[in-house]
Amino acid sequence: MIYLKQLGAHAELLTQGIHEMGLLVQVEQVERLAQYAGLLHKWGSVYNLTANKEVSQIVTLHLLDSLVVVGPLLREAPALKTLLDVGSGAGLPGVVLSIMCPDVQVHCIDAVAKKAAFIKQVAIALGLSNLHAHHGRVEDFEGVFEVITSRAFSSLLDFVSLTAKNLSPTGLWMAMKGRVSPAEIEVLPARVDVFHVEPLRVPAVDAIRNIVWLKHGADKVTPF
Repeated sequence: MIYLKQLGAHAELLTQGIHEMGLLVQVEQVERLAQYAGLLHKWGSVYNLTANKEVSQIVTLHLLDSLVVVGPLLREAPALKTLLDVGSGAGLPGVVLSIMCPDVQVHCIDAVAKKAAFIKQVAIALGLSNLHAHHGRVEDFEGVFEVITSRAFSSLLDFVSLTAKNLSPTGLWMAMKGRVSPAEIEVLPARVDVFHVEPLRVPAVDAIRNIVWLKHGADKVTPF
């Protein structure tokens, strides 16, 4: 548990948060999460990876904030094999999901080259063969996925419009949001079905968190 020990007092914050979420984890997964936190702390300021650079913030506002969607994701897509994380930044939630879901091929795309390069280095350092990083614009990205996720990437309309071509006919969009505006949902086209807005509670984080679950509507055939 080399990397977990390096988190010092923040290690308990991570492990207690995982326990409160009811997640079943292997020792190796917790160690990889801790190693990832260390890499974010080491390189965060150098490459301007995240706004929150203190270890406590990395554990709560990044790791726990991403871990909280693991349970809902596996509930909605229990046979999941492919996932795309759009506007992944430093790999949130993509890296966390690749650690927690080793049978899922997780692809992270970001328009900033240094962030995509960081995710590639994380995949190598953590030995995550199921984690793939891509540099580019999502509207130009090829590939079809069972789940497409984003974490405060853009408006829901932009999110689904840019990625509709990449979502399988039976796939799901999982939009990680703070407060959800009804107006943001109302402007979505009829060919997008918002079937659940799921409130979340992130341990040690006093903030509103939601997942907006979406899928192709019945009349989905024409592209956006």
